[in-house]
Amino acid sequence: MALETEMLDLVATVLELSPQRRAQLTPDSPLLGALPELDSMAVLDLLHAIEAQYGVTIEDETVTSDRFASAKALADWVRELRGDALN
Repeated sequence: MALETEMLDLVATVLELSPQRRAQLTPDSPLLGALPELDSMAVLDLLHAIEAQYGVTIEDETVTSDRFASAKALADWVRELRGDALN
């Protein structure tokens, strides 16, 4: 679950969420469509932050709304991109 927590922290940082709002989020909390701050520009910022932090390359055709459903979905995607054995 550590990667899910890292995803939550990254989302909170990119979206500039208050510590109180960050504390309310769980790995299964809905993100896209539930957080007004997560608009199309914020999605791009988050993609760039994920690439920088995890050393992965995200191809445009792999970006779908399902990837941003929750921090768990984002973490699973990063694992997939890194080729982690824990998939």
